[in-house]
Parts: sequence; C-alpha cells; structure tokens
Amino acid sequence: MGGLRRLEYRGYDSAGVAVVTADGGPLAMAKKAGKLVNLEDYLAAQPLPLGTAAIGHTRWATHGAPTDLNAHPHLADRGRLAVIHNGIIENFAVLKAELLATGVVFASETDTEVAAHLLAKAFVETRDLAEAMRIVARRLEGAFTLLAVHANVPDVVVGARRNSPLVVGLGDGENFLGSDVSAFIEHTRDALELGQDQVVTITSDGVAVTDFYGGAVTPRRFTVDWDATAAEKGGFRSFMDKEIHDEPKAVADTLLGRTDPAGGLILDDLRINEAVLRAVDKIVVVACGTAAYAGHVAKYAIEHWCRIPVEVELAHEFRYRDPVVNEKTLVVAISQSGETMDTIMAVRHAREQGAKVLAICNTYGSTIPRESDAVLYTHAGPEIAVASTKAFLAQITATYLLGLYLAQLRGNKFPDEIREILTQLHAMPDKIQSVIDHAGPVRELARSMRDAESVLFLGRHVGFPVALEGALKLKELAYIHAEGFAAGELKHGPIALIDEGQPVFVIVPSSSGRDSVHDKVISNIQEIRARGARTMVIAEEGDTAVEPFGDDVFFVPATPTLLAPLVSVVPLQIFACELATARGLDVDQPRNLAKSVTVE
Repeated sequence: MGGLRRLEYRGYDSAGVAVVTADGGPLAMAKKAGKLVNLEDYLAAQPLPLGTAAIGHTRWATHGAPTDLNAHPHLADRGRLAVIHNGIIENFAVLKAELLATGVVFASETDTEVAAHLLAKAFVETRDLAEAMRIVARRLEGAFTLLAVHANVPDVVVGARRNSPLVVGLGDGENFLGSDVSAFIEHTRDALELGQDQVVTITSDGVAVTDFYGGAVTPRRFTVDWDATAAEKGGFRSFMDKEIHDEPKAVADTLLGRTDPAGGLILDDLRINEAVLRAVDKIVVVACGTAAYAGHVAKYAIEHWCRIPVEVELAHEFRYRDPVVNEKTLVVAISQSGETMDTIMAVRHAREQGAKVLAICNTYGSTIPRESDAVLYTHAGPEIAVASTKAFLAQITATYLLGLYLAQLRGNKFPDEIREILTQLHAMPDKIQSVIDHAGPVRELARSMRDAESVLFLGRHVGFPVALEGALKLKELAYIHAEGFAAGELKHGPIALIDEGQPVFVIVPSSSGRDSVHDKVISNIQEIRARGARTMVIAEEGDTAVEPFGDDVFFVPATPTLLAPLVSVVPLQIFACELATARGLDVDQPRNLAKSVTVE
C-alpha cells in the first residue's frame, strides 16, 4: 500500500488492488470509492491473501463516476484476469459495441473494462499474456497505460504504454511497474524508461520489453537521485507545507553544477546545434496551469537578456490555432511531471512544423524530455501535493538559466554580466528561506480570513504572473473566487469588482531600475483603497513608500526585479495553504484535481 499512497496524488476518487494467489484460483480483489484510506480500512478488516504478483490503482475518474464498481482493477475471464488503466481509450464505444454483440456483460461504466474483456479474449487465443497485450494495444486509440495479471501465469505482470507514463523498477529478486518512480522508491532507485508504444513483461527475476509488434527493445536505465524519505511529510502538517519549506533547496539544487571550469553556463542534455540556437528568431513557451505562469516570468527575463521575442501559449490551445512556428523557432515545454498530455501533443506538433524543442522538467525518464531536442532538468525532488509550489520556483529558476545560456551563446551579454546575475541567483535560496522564516503574519492573516468569499490579486511586470499564480493557488486549495489581474487593467473594467472590504493582494515591484513601475502600482493601491478595498501588500524590505497604503504589509528581501517572483510568490503560497487548512480542507488533495493531467 505504500506505493499506492505515494501515487495517490495522481488520483484519489477510488482505489483498488488485485492479487494473483498461489493456488491458481480466481484473483483476490478489493476496491473502494473515495480516498485510499477507505481501501486501507477495508483491507485491515478483510485482508487479501499473499500472492505471487499484484497490481493496484488510484483513480481520477474519466469514464464513469467514482464508485466501487467503476474503481480499478476490472476483471474478465471469470475473474482470472485483472486490468488497471491510466488514460482514455477514445474508441471504446466501438469496441464495447463489438463485445456486447458477442454476449459480454459489463459490470462498470468505464472504458477500462473494454480493454479487460479484449485482453481476456486475446489471451484465450494466444495463451501468452504479453502477446495478448500487444494485440489489444494495437486496436486501442487514445492515451493509455495498461497493466494486467492472469491466474494462469501467476508470476507475471504485463504493461503497455501509449501517451501515458510507465516506468520499471529494478529490484533484487523483485521488479516493479509504476506510473511514477515514487511507487517503488522504497524498494529500489534503479529504473528503466519505457518508450512510446511499448509492452513490458516483468517477473521476479526478469524484464522484457518489445514494441507493439513484438520487436525487442532495449530501454534506457537510470538511477533516481532521491530516496523514499523525500516523498514523506517529514513531520509537517501536509506535503504542501513541507514542499514550501523545500523551496530554498529546490532552487539551490536546480542551480547546482550549471557552469563549466571556465565559468560558462551548461545545460543538461543539449542535442541542438549551437548554430541553430544562434539563429533562433522566436521562442514559444508551451505549458499549462502553474507551469504556464513560470513561462510568463521567463518571457520578461529572456526578452530582456536575449532580445528574442517570446510568446507564452497554453499547450492545449497551441496546436489548434495553426501557430506560426518553423525551423527558426525554439519551443520551450515546461512540465513538472513530463507527462502533461496537452504539452506532449504541443511538443509533437511543434516538431512536426520543424521547430526545435527544449524541455524543462522535474521527472527523469518522462515523455516530454524523451521527445524533445534538449532537456533542462529541475531538481525539486518529488512534489506530492497536487498544487505546485517548489516545482514552480524550480521552473522559474530553470528558465533564468536558459535565458542566460542563450544570452551567453548569442553574445547578448558580457561574461561578467552573466556571472553577476548568476551570483544574484545563487543568493536567492537564502532570501526564500528568510520569507519562510518570517511568514507568521501571513499565516495569521490567512487564519483570520478563513470565511473570505473572494480575493483579488494585482501585479505589474513580473508581478503579474505572480498575481495569476497567487489566485490559482487560492482557487485550487480553498475553493473560493480568486482572480489575478495586471494592475494597469484595473481601470479598464476589473475595478468594478472593488467593494467595501474586498481583499486585494498587491505585488509591488522594486522602486529601483530604469523602467520601474513602482509608483504606478502605488497609484493602483490608492485607487482601490478609495473604493473600500482591504489592501494586502507584498513589497521589498526598505520600501517605506508603501506602508501608508497597505492595510497589511508583508516585506520580502530586496531582489533584482527579474528575479523577484522567487520571493514574492512564497507569501501567496503560504497564505493559500494556511487559509485552506483553517477551513478544514485537504491541501494536498484538492477536490476534482490530479497532479499530472495525462488526458487531453
């Protein structure tokens, strides 16, 4: 159950397990709707027998409501075969009609049960579970990872993947399959990457991988650079609270080892010719949710340092609007998991159009890095809470490194200028730690506002994406109305939302810098205060000009403008976490959400 517990962040509508028993009889199975604890309580009262192989699943509902019947695993072949599935089988209706015509009776509303009955039929014909899986996989359309066991082959688990994550854990006298390495990290840190359209067969002492047509495949081996303790709460109230406290280390580790002996910047896995990068005339960032806001921060930094136009696209919109990309376009795909389906499809579309793709990702062996031309890995460690915190800061840090690398390569900045910015970046973990250490007033404010029904967020320049992220965190965790705006947009409509007592966070930029908009933001604060707003101001230390205009003022360490999001977003994360906790909500597993969105 430990592996399922560490994977519950991927879905927590229901959970189930199936065990192949040593007596060769029908599989032993238990599944329950709701969070994993429901299944754990059931198994504590009615434990399953020990077996030779087992599969388990935590579900995020797509086809069919989150009920006991729709929970995975799904059985076929008179209870002798069990299947679990991540993804969506797009042609399930046609396949189901075919099975119904042969007399198959379905027990659930899921697309997964279609795959189970197809697999049972193919196994009867082939008597080979891996070959049966290949036959079925070739018929399925959409995104899927399938795992199956059968009583007739009690020491075998077979898996297949297309557009959905699956990795192999290599143990001593035992092997594992999981959608994330955290599933088996307590047993082994050695793993294999599985590629697109591949089938894997594991036994206790062997692993075999083929393509969907039976051709042998040699997967790439890798070692996970963290252990099981990194995926535990470590004494914190929640994973999110722990992960906020991990942020200084996440930023420091992402910066670690990024220079060569001569002081030049290097990336992790660059498979793009330098001449191609010098010729790039446009950068397009594709991402979703929090990762897209990291891309918005990148836009300000990269355009300033490199003088290359940068567009930020929501990945799920990118390929549907016929974007203008070509061989001189660099597409930057940002994804914590590397398995975000919308972003995967955007990457594939960009490469079809001739663009080069660089991935920024936190997960080794995942799909987006494998399908990209270059990779810049973040080193945030496992992020279990569904709402992203430390991964967001690590993504921003990685985009800064990318911008500085391009500036170095293209000669936009002198080496000493780049070294100075790197020095400033290396100072950021201590500044982030200072924000966390002095967050008591933010927590107190959040607890006092537990009954708030709406909170607005304003920012300018790099403060604008910070405002968007602050609003998203509050929506995700506290389920209340929250919106982020560019402060300059106030008088173009949103100021109509301001009423007596309306809480508004304002991210105030540094007053230094050639093009500072500090004074304009002060004017925005005055505009909303005059209309009754309660102003909660985040400003840098020493900015006494803001104090008369903030009902609540929270100071963060003074930081160069472009790097400021690394400190200014942290109070907003803490505020959202604390407010949701005060409302009695589960901050690690917000309703209706999953950590990795692996379906379109």
